[in-house]
Amino acid sequence: MPDTRDILKKIRHLELKTRRSVETAFGGQYHSVFKGRGMNFEDVRAYSDGDEVRFIDRNVTARTGELHVKRFVEERELTVIVMVDVSASGAYGSAALSKRELAAEVGAILAFSAIRNNDKVGLLLFSDQVELFLAPKKGRPHGMRLLREILYFEPKGRGTDVALALEYLNRVVTRRAVVFLLSDFQTGEFAKALGVSARRHDLVALPVTDPVEEELPDLGRVVLEDAETGEQIEVNTSSARARTAHQRAMERRRLELDQRLRRARVDTVPLRTDRDYLPELAAFFRRRERRLALR
Repeated sequence: MPDTRDILKKIRHLELKTRRSVETAFGGQYHSVFKGRGMNFEDVRAYSDGDEVRFIDRNVTARTGELHVKRFVEERELTVIVMVDVSASGAYGSAALSKRELAAEVGAILAFSAIRNNDKVGLLLFSDQVELFLAPKKGRPHGMRLLREILYFEPKGRGTDVALALEYLNRVVTRRAVVFLLSDFQTGEFAKALGVSARRHDLVALPVTDPVEEELPDLGRVVLEDAETGEQIEVNTSSARARTAHQRAMERRRLELDQRLRRARVDTVPLRTDRDYLPELAAFFRRRERRLALR
């Protein structure tokens, strides 16, 4: 574990790095994509020409004998939850960043974008258990704490249970929230919990992968160990057949995850440790803006 000075230095460096992205690119996009998507019921009033029929309040109309419509006002603030998988597999990274470090940087950009827009941000860290939940709050000091916990929290569990984390989210976050789920999704079945969360919240999945996990390099005979279970297996990576079989298995796994997320109508932002995450985030914001413009 690094000493306190090293921790503070890295957190400060990461804050400055992500702040530039927020101020130059994502702050305004975040506002247009998420801000004002939620509407709160205010009261009812008499119907006027041009009012949408779908907002007619049938109960009040029946009671008074005159058409009345519900009136809504834009939410003044959003609640944002950043969910981060802190299982043992997140420590792996064949490129400049580990999967957990990549999750920390992206989580920081999303958190500081929300804070810049005066929204509340909460944090849920999970492995095969819920490790930490920080209730949504505003302000830079809270954002700095979130960043520190994502980077340096020491989890008790080693595995990944996305279903458990989503079920916990559904219990403790009762107000509709924007939820960013960062994980490598090395988990068991979670379709049911995913469906519930996607209906209750604006859920965005950010699968985090490393290139070596998807495509084995030719290194001869090596022993591979599952970071979460400790299971070991010897693989001859010089075998083209073995490398191809592994690549196909990883591709099937990716396609199954994509299909599961698509069925639940969850937006997806794929992240890789060997690629710049900023273009992926920018593309996601543009897709959301275009889709909202068509509504």
